[in-house]
Amino acid sequence: MEGPGRSRKWAAWRVSRDTLLRLRYRGDHIAYYRAVMQDTVRKGAARAVDNPDRKHWRKGGKEQFEYLIKHGLQPNHKLLEIGCGNLRAGYRFIQYLDADNYYGTEISPEVLERARETLDREGGAEKRPHLTLVDNMRFEFLADACIDVVHAHSVFSHSPLSVIEECPRHLPHILRPGGQFFFTFNRTDGKERNVLREDFYYRTETLIDLARRCGLNAEFMHDWEELEQRQSMLRVWPAY
Repeated sequence: MEGPGRSRKWAAWRVSRDTLLRLRYRGDHIAYYRAVMQDTVRKGAARAVDNPDRKHWRKGGKEQFEYLIKHGLQPNHKLLEIGCGNLRAGYRFIQYLDADNYYGTEISPEVLERARETLDREGGAEKRPHLTLVDNMRFEFLADACIDVVHAHSVFSHSPLSVIEECPRHLPHILRPGGQFFFTFNRTDGKERNVLREDFYYRTETLIDLARRCGLNAEFMHDWEELEQRQSMLRVWPAY
């Protein structure tokens, strides 16, 4: 565990980095956060994507996996994991799903390389997962009506609304009938805010209203609260 002195140095470094990157990537949050991830990986991959040497890496991935199984994910389903990271949950999905049925996206090439290392270590490459480097959430690499379940853990918690909105606007064209989208977010009952453009806090009503404006239904997942205290979850599905 980090001591107070090291934590203060970490916080000071984040402030300094934010000041520099905010000037360099004015208005382009994807490029900004990609640079954040690159810098964090360079200073220690565990800070950026965590690793299997830490107990909660496996625990968190297992909880995400079991939660989607509980809510209907089947081996024959095609799953899109937005912000797949180093496959903390992804390798479990890959091993569970039929071959060619897992799609993972990442904005960071450094993190995507860690994902491939996880596959080499944990197994699953024979399932031919699709790992794609992206710079938006328009899903242009996917065919219409090809995905059954979309999952995004700790993605919108690092995104401004201008970036988040792109996802539900393009979601309907990739979802099959009956398809659904699960995503976590940092919930606040007070004023919405961000910390250093890295951590964003939203009211539940804000994200539900956004989904509805994009022709989607949304519900707050109370059963997730029993598992995950740090973030909340919404389930979204087409209104048609």
